[in-house]
Amino acid sequence: MSQPSTLNRRWVLASRPHGAPVAENFRLEESPVPGLGEGQILLRTVYLSLDPYMRGRMSDAPSYSPPVEIGAVMVGGTVSRVEQSNHPDFAPGEWVLGYSGWQDYDVSDGSGLVKLGSDPEHPSWALGIMGMPGFTAYMGLLDIGQPKAGETLVVAAATGPVGATVGQIGKLKGCRVVGVAGGAEKCRYATETLGFDQCIDHHAIDFADQLAQACPAGIDVYYENVGGKVFDAVLPLLNTSARVPVCGLVSGYNATSLPDGPDRLPLLMGTLLKKRIRMQGFIIGQDYGHRIAEFQQEMGGWVKAGQIHYREQLIDGLESAPSSLIGLLEGKNFGKVVIQLAKNN
Repeated sequence: MSQPSTLNRRWVLASRPHGAPVAENFRLEESPVPGLGEGQILLRTVYLSLDPYMRGRMSDAPSYSPPVEIGAVMVGGTVSRVEQSNHPDFAPGEWVLGYSGWQDYDVSDGSGLVKLGSDPEHPSWALGIMGMPGFTAYMGLLDIGQPKAGETLVVAAATGPVGATVGQIGKLKGCRVVGVAGGAEKCRYATETLGFDQCIDHHAIDFADQLAQACPAGIDVYYENVGGKVFDAVLPLLNTSARVPVCGLVSGYNATSLPDGPDRLPLLMGTLLKKRIRMQGFIIGQDYGHRIAEFQQEMGGWVKAGQIHYREQLIDGLESAPSSLIGLLEGKNFGKVVIQLAKNN
């Protein structure tokens, strides 16, 4: 991988996708590395996080955050090093967590940056297990899902950065954990490495029957991040007083219309009512930002003790960002997708 020292490469949104994003929706631009004013910092991006929510930000449909404007830099969490500093609180060489987006360099006044120290052991983990995905798994499961020992927890996208963490926390809390993933390799990883009790391949023709057999006592907690046919199979298995945290619906992010078939809303509403099910969506930063210290302390302890396993898919080069996001939305990733723009020194 190579990163220029005098040019800032940046991916901007060239057009809004209709359905699944394509390469033509992105445009690579180059400009001189910007200079600094008083109180400013020049950040050099080393790691860029790719996450499913980015598809929503490419659309101008109403949402919880404003869309990326046409011609603007694609958004994204970043781990960067301070290259130059005119700010008294930041020194060259320090690592910071920020939101510089899909570009090599960014100028900041220090607002919103989180210091990671001068020599963090795993700097990119601040974008995964110790960052937004881990925080999402932790708060959604424990605050909304409220798992209890002996209950059955089902989690979709079981080997992704959120699902894998949800399942492992569930095991720490004494749950029977059933994962849903795409393919035999991912399912083996969920059971053999992550410690799930079972994992069902959602590509299987008899997926719904397999899920029912894996949950003979029903489902007490379903952590929802996929939707679609997975939720269709889960719904009839939900027990009375089940809890369903909702952090994403990746199966529908590229949809251009409502799905074909009968109106299933009455079935959903009737099930929620009759079984007194709690189904709650949440946005991690907006709803739980004030509790991040709690998460960092407990998750840090679990990771240090080897109680939580974490898989990261590092991809070389900023030029790989568009194709990697497209692949992520198609389920081609295995673990947390992080673009490495430069060597971490």
